[in-house]
Amino acid sequence: LVNQLPEANLILLRHLFGVLHHIEQNSGVNQMNAFNLALCIAPNMLWLPSPTGPEEESRSTKKVALLVQFLIENSGEIFGGDIASLF
Repeated sequence: LVNQLPEANLILLRHLFGVLHHIEQNSGVNQMNAFNLALCIAPNMLWLPSPTGPEEESRSTKKVALLVQFLIENSGEIFGGDIASLF
């Protein structure tokens, strides 16, 4: 799916998840592991297109958080190359 994104979107995601991965690599100091980062970032990345009840929003946010956590933890494999080279 990543390869089907427009190039500008792919570059943006690669940089975003590169930063998040870098933060996660220092979780021993900053307490921001992939799960904590995902909980902070996920609600701002994807949301339901129409208003729903709180229960559905909660389920949706949890699913997005799991996806974001997966992307952080596997950013090197997903976005290719040495993600640290972006810095």
